[in-house]
Amino acid sequence: MNHVKNILLLSSALVLICTFAHAQGFDYEPSKPHKGKDATPTVAYIMLTKNMDHSFLVDVRTQPEYQFVGHPDGAYNIPVQFWSGKLGDKDYIETANSDFGKDLLVRFNPKADTLFFICRSGSRSAVAADEAVRAGWPEDKVFNIMGGFEGDKITFKKSAYYGQRKLGGWRNEGLPWTYDMDRKLVYQRDRSE
Repeated sequence: MNHVKNILLLSSALVLICTFAHAQGFDYEPSKPHKGKDATPTVAYIMLTKNMDHSFLVDVRTQPEYQFVGHPDGAYNIPVQFWSGKLGDKDYIETANSDFGKDLLVRFNPKADTLFFICRSGSRSAVAADEAVRAGWPEDKVFNIMGGFEGDKITFKKSAYYGQRKLGGWRNEGLPWTYDMDRKLVYQRDRSE
């Protein structure tokens, strides 16, 4: 009975958040075409909590982002790109994780598990969705979380938040997140047994 009550509360919160976001002129959109499906952060959270045995949240950002920016509670870190520590023309260079599909297969089962991918704003998670399908996941078991963890930037120049990531996203929707590092969830190749 408590489970039904929680689902009703989360559903009500979703309706309020979506109504508010729409009234503010913000609607989630996929950042790039990809295989699989899309979900807003709140919808993804509800779906994850409905089937906790076979639904998993995968944070595909770099290890420094996962640790220092924070991450959703219970999110596995499997980077789709690695931070190189080398400065390029405008920012630090990231290199592709050529073993991303293999890393997914070590932890999850494409026949039984549904994967929800999250990154900063929804671009790398779209790449991750494509990679998961290439690794054997059916498209209906792969979700890109639109808006990512931090959301989109405010583009209205007169806003006090201009240039900041305040539009949508897991953290801005008030969903559970943390800075805590759980050894079971961090990138497996970083663990020393």
